[in-house]
Amino acid sequence: MYTVQKNLTRLHNLHSTYFLDPKELREVQKKLKKGEYQVYAPYCDSEKKVLYTGSIPEVLLYEIKINVPVRHQDILGSLYSLDILSELFGDILIIDNHYYVYILPMIRNYFEANFLMVKNASIELEEIPLSTLENYQRNYELLEFIVSSNRIDTIISSICHCNRKEILHMISKKDIILNYDYLKDASYRLRENDIFSIRRIGKFRYHGITKTTKKNHYVIQIFQYL
Repeated sequence: MYTVQKNLTRLHNLHSTYFLDPKELREVQKKLKKGEYQVYAPYCDSEKKVLYTGSIPEVLLYEIKINVPVRHQDILGSLYSLDILSELFGDILIIDNHYYVYILPMIRNYFEANFLMVKNASIELEEIPLSTLENYQRNYELLEFIVSSNRIDTIISSICHCNRKEILHMISKKDIILNYDYLKDASYRLRENDIFSIRRIGKFRYHGITKTTKKNHYVIQIFQYL
């Protein structure tokens, strides 16, 4: 609730929120009337967005130049190690072995002075025009499974080839995140565009049931983030 109120106050006083993930975006939008705000996405398929009134909010885009391959979680961990809150930076993108991150201008000086390494490798930062990636669309791999239910534990079992006991253990270790929150209910039934991640496995977006088999099982489609 604090996050919602903080962003509402910022929207009314400073005319824009911090970066909002999809869950936060929904919660803030519930408190606003349609037409009272606009949504800014740095690129067409952006996950983290900013709500604003008036002029489009300022957002900065940096390329992270590094000589060794790194993963999304490596960059994320390095940002968190500097105590940079997730609301102050947007999506982290990896495109053809190039690395990018969006930030809010308020942390520009601290970001440039302190974000010097990722995974024990030195980096260089270059601020680049937002137009560089404005038409970027994420790449996904389409996965199809035949399942008895659209419960999240059933679907994760198909993805990971594990049993329910193992899934419950993963939930207890907070290894599964659903819609930007730790999964608590193994029986949750996935809905179209639900996003979930499994630690050490990957991140996924549920597309839905495409058909039913003769044995009353479901053919489902899932997009895995690349």
